[in-house]
Amino acid sequence: MTLALEIISPERLLLARQVSMVVIPGTEGDLGILPEHAKLITSLRGGMIDIYEDDEIIDRFFVSGGFAEITETRCTVLADEIMKLADINRDTAAEQLAAAETEYRDVDEADPTAWRNASDRLITAQARIDALAHQ
Repeated sequence: MTLALEIISPERLLLARQVSMVVIPGTEGDLGILPEHAKLITSLRGGMIDIYEDDEIIDRFFVSGGFAEITETRCTVLADEIMKLADINRDTAAEQLAAAETEYRDVDEADPTAWRNASDRLITAQARIDALAHQ
């Protein structure tokens, strides 16, 4: 039994295929999605999307955030920004992390929107660095 997976970036439909399982980075933790999963809509944090065929990872993507809609037969990922793991540039990722750390350190904590945005950027930048360990 398989699950229809669609990954959609702001620019285009990036992937549409049948998979055995997909693991997505939900904001409350990683979610393993199998056929016949309960219906769910969740927001995504920065992290890895692992696509499985049988018991093997066949593809990996880094997503900066977005949403996922899950039904019994389908998982649709609407990504803010998504890239193949192999396309992450180590130097660029390090620069983004340094900038996010500076922004987070300097944010006005009395402004909850600014604090949340800085926090989200820091989490995503750190997740991008962490993803490089999987290359």
